Amino acid sequence: MTRTGAGTAWTRAGAYWFVSLRSRWRGFVATSVLTPLLYLAGIGFGIGTLVGPVERSGGATYAEFVAPGLLVAAAMQTAVSESTWPVMSAVRWSRQYHAQLATPLTVTDVLLGHAAAVTVRLAVATGGFWLATVALGLARLPWALLALPAAVLAGLAFAGPVMALSVRLTSDQPLTFVFRFVVVPLFLLGGVFAPVEEFPAPVQALVAVAPLWHGVELARAASLGPGAGATPAVLWGHVAVLVGYAAAGWAAAVVAYRRRLS
Repeated sequence: MTRTGAGTAWTRAGAYWFVSLRSRWRGFVATSVLTPLLYLAGIGFGIGTLVGPVERSGGATYAEFVAPGLLVAAAMQTAVSESTWPVMSAVRWSRQYHAQLATPLTVTDVLLGHAAAVTVRLAVATGGFWLATVALGLARLPWALLALPAAVLAGLAFAGPVMALSVRLTSDQPLTFVFRFVVVPLFLLGGVFAPVEEFPAPVQALVAVAPLWHGVELARAASLGPGAGATPAVLWGHVAVLVGYAAAGWAAAVVAYRRRLS
């Protein structure tokens, strides 16, 4: 057998994951479109009617304020979900990685193939959520289109480090800690439901270190348009943080995959 061409090897490695995604498309429709539509409707026509305009976001309604935060939070949750048990299963239980490595594919091909599928899953999840915000009138076009890449970038900033962790574990118990002590606290305190300035200074410092808040600020600025008050320098700073997290995370994933699977 000969080595698969470098330009197509990772796509062959990702073929399994894409077929798996395609077989679950009905569930994706429900979780990516219908669920956020109902969730946002509940906020917009329920809690949102009890909360006045958010002054720090250009007088946006509470539903308009929360919608981009929930978009990025959905990207975080999707990225972590797709980068935890599926990765560990591919190493220890179903062993898809080992089956792929029995072919001329390399460890890097295997990682890139799975990463491509995670990216597609992120795009589907955020795209569905974004369509729900548009349907409910919570996104100000055309600027709101930029919220999509912001959410995907935030998701990738989580996916790389989590995949690097998951591939090295021998027990799935630490994965529950990731959700309990990282995902849930960030969801509640990461600027999704209230400006981080409302929290104590130590909480603000912790939130500022995590990728979620930076993604939320980017998506919110895009969804609310130029009147939201964010300066270009601040927005580019958020982009730089997310790109840095994503680059470092995926570099760590390459090292971790090679150590575990080589």
